[in-house]
Amino acid sequence: MKYRAHPWHGISIGDKFPNQINVYIEIVPSDTVKYEIDKESGYLKIDRPQKFSNIIPALYGFIPQTYCGKTVASLSSEKTGKPGLKGDGDPLDICVLSERNITHGDILLRAIPIGGFRLIDRGEADDKIIAVMANDEVYKEFKDLSDCPDAIVNRLKHYFLTYKNMPGLEEHICEITEAYGQAEAFEVIKRAWNDYNIEIKPNI
Repeated sequence: MKYRAHPWHGISIGDKFPNQINVYIEIVPSDTVKYEIDKESGYLKIDRPQKFSNIIPALYGFIPQTYCGKTVASLSSEKTGKPGLKGDGDPLDICVLSERNITHGDILLRAIPIGGFRLIDRGEADDKIIAVMANDEVYKEFKDLSDCPDAIVNRLKHYFLTYKNMPGLEEHICEITEAYGQAEAFEVIKRAWNDYNIEIKPNI
């Protein structure tokens, strides 16, 4: 290959998916700037400085060759009882837990999904998968979100409920309707992979 692979389109989801997946990391807990992938070029770009004191409490990125489209939105509508939800039109987001201090993004790693949050952002399904880094000496013991200490789960919830809020705003922009386990995470990942292959892949 002469050129760098596009992290969204050119990297495999992994041959053991959904049990183990490849992940592209955009930001790490030490970042005070929110980076995200530029969908056209595949390079990491600055989205915005992190608002206020919100710092992502885990490695954060997306699962290659996934897309939050029609079937992801359909599952979210079914589970929440909110008709007419749309997918957020992005790759499926993921937080990866690791005891290692990884100092920068724009990297690939292998992760094992253990659960997720069903998050609604202004009428859009925006699930956040939670995973552990493969072979991590500490977090590899977690097989399901129910294995995680409440402090870790609550820290992640707090970040996603507040990272878009202005100071003094009482009503959350984002809503987490459910925290789910590994089986449901696998279903969301499969649907996001299906949405990618139907809605995105034929057009690239």
